Amino acid sequence: MPAKGPRAAKPASRWLTIVGIGGDGLAGLGDEAKRRIAEAKVVFGGKRHLALVSSLVKGETRPWPTPFDTEMRDVLELAGTSVCVLASGDPFFHGVGVTLARKAEPDEMLVLPAPSSLSLAASRLGWALQDVEAISLHGHAIDLIRPLLHPGARILALTSDGDAPAAIAGLLDELGFSPSRLTVLEALGGPDEKRRTARADAFDLKKINPLNVLALEIESTPDARILPLTVGLADHLFEHDGQITKREIRAITLSALAPRRGELLWDIGAGSGSIGIEWMLAHPSTRAIAIEVDLERAARIRRNAAHCGVPGLAVIEGSAPKVLAKLETPDAIFIGGGGSDAGVLEKAIKVLRPGGRLVANAVTLEMEALLLDQHNRRGGDLTRIALSRAAPVGSMQAWRPAMPVMQWSWVKP
Repeated sequence: MPAKGPRAAKPASRWLTIVGIGGDGLAGLGDEAKRRIAEAKVVFGGKRHLALVSSLVKGETRPWPTPFDTEMRDVLELAGTSVCVLASGDPFFHGVGVTLARKAEPDEMLVLPAPSSLSLAASRLGWALQDVEAISLHGHAIDLIRPLLHPGARILALTSDGDAPAAIAGLLDELGFSPSRLTVLEALGGPDEKRRTARADAFDLKKINPLNVLALEIESTPDARILPLTVGLADHLFEHDGQITKREIRAITLSALAPRRGELLWDIGAGSGSIGIEWMLAHPSTRAIAIEVDLERAARIRRNAAHCGVPGLAVIEGSAPKVLAKLETPDAIFIGGGGSDAGVLEKAIKVLRPGGRLVANAVTLEMEALLLDQHNRRGGDLTRIALSRAAPVGSMQAWRPAMPVMQWSWVKP
């Protein structure tokens, strides 16, 4: 297997040691970890980590640069030399070990982990890790926690700093989870470890250690904003101006798009962004790009994405097919608006990767004609979806039909 890093020759085996350090510093390290630190010619780590092991180090110490170099150039330049990298807890749980593993081969590394902060938190609380939702909010928007907010859920969240717990408590209170119990576990494993608890609607904890894990026990009020686990979220969960793929049609559309892990969706003519948002809610690894020409709707899509817990939804302002040329090749495409505009459908078919799925919905006769033509030429599935909803007629109720939708779904050979 070729080397991942920018090195000319294959380095000696296991030149790189990654040592996980807990809050207890040297006291928590085993003999092998101590020996590797002492024998290393260069030791990398954060300033706090380097200070914890300073009595052991005989070689050169190098604190991480600011900003942090995700390419790990300084480390990889020393390939073949005895190098030790210090990390917090388990280096492969949102740690530097993950970054290094993208650049170095597994047989070049010896990894000596310590318990992760989540393992320590679960042990302090008596929580079974397999039953806990775990999330990293370190350096990320706290909106990411929204899809996990279900009554009875237990969540362990890595935070960014001492201000994050209060911000998360405020979000829970705003969303109708005010009775939730929040426990802040600070400086886990070290001499300054402490644990404090407060309700979301009465969170008054001060001077929280920046090194903290937040444990949440979720309870809701009757009007809580809960994002269900199924596709087809209620329309009222999205801000929109009427340009939205309605709930039942959206559920059928997401079924046809069939999201898979790690895949990218283009949502062309995104409107409210509901299709791309629900695509991303299917799994944390899925991604979506919403293409919308109307600037007000584009801003609305961004708000909807944040409010539904997927702030990473990319929004491209512009008209298709013009703005499609420079976008990453998609695994699936949905065309909901603007599909009858010149060149949009043809461009989507051309750029879709082999094996990719395309789903297009039509409510106008012009778009229906295009989809009929594509179905005749390329095959696929053609479906007509007709829904009726009960509505008042005088003092009684009757069925009021919605505009029928023609849907063409196709897999590119």
